[in-house]
Amino acid sequence: MTIFAVPVFDATVIFNDKELFKGRGAAEGWGQKLAKEIECETGVQKVGTGWAISANYEGEDCLWGIHGQRLKRIN
Repeated sequence: MTIFAVPVFDATVIFNDKELFKGRGAAEGWGQKLAKEIECETGVQKVGTGWAISANYEGEDCLWGIHGQRLKRIN
């Protein structure tokens, strides 16, 4: 089972029609899981009133937020 199939139950906020993690700690925790899944170093980035997971994946700067209680690239 991949991390993308695991529900995200952490508190979320909506900013510019994107669902993000409410807290930095939640984003960091899911970022660590995502890093193992995509075999890439991740970090977190403040986006408006929430937090997103950031990484340079396959040469492209990416942000991950939440969609339907799952992780999803938001850019």
